[in-house]
Amino acid sequence: MPAVSLNHYTILARDLEATKKFYTDIVGLKVGDRPPLNFPGYWLYCGDVPTVHLIGHRAENEPIPDSAGDPAKTGRLDHIAFACAGLKDMKATLEQNSIKYDERVLPRLNMTQLFYYDPDGIAVECNFDAAETPAR
Repeated sequence: MPAVSLNHYTILARDLEATKKFYTDIVGLKVGDRPPLNFPGYWLYCGDVPTVHLIGHRAENEPIPDSAGDPAKTGRLDHIAFACAGLKDMKATLEQNSIKYDERVLPRLNMTQLFYYDPDGIAVECNFDAAETPAR
């Protein structure tokens, strides 16, 4: 049976609260219901879907080293992409929070992409409809 949709992805957060704050304040996800698991974490929702699961440090595991901003230290995961709305607002939010980003416009599709890093060094891609791409 083939896969029918992406369910979620999980981040082993070095700093659970900072990572939660990033994904709620910057990306715009919402903290939602999570089963009473025996380890710290959050389920972050994109609409009604718990898309991002965060797991904090567990005593039985070694501490997670700081790799913020160094994509070579996030393993084989290159980036996470979201369909987004509100390009101007997102750029303002990133700038207000001193988050460096790379802006790209896809040729032919005229769709704008913003790339930036989360507190654990994982690249985040935000894709905005062509209607939001400023005329050149």
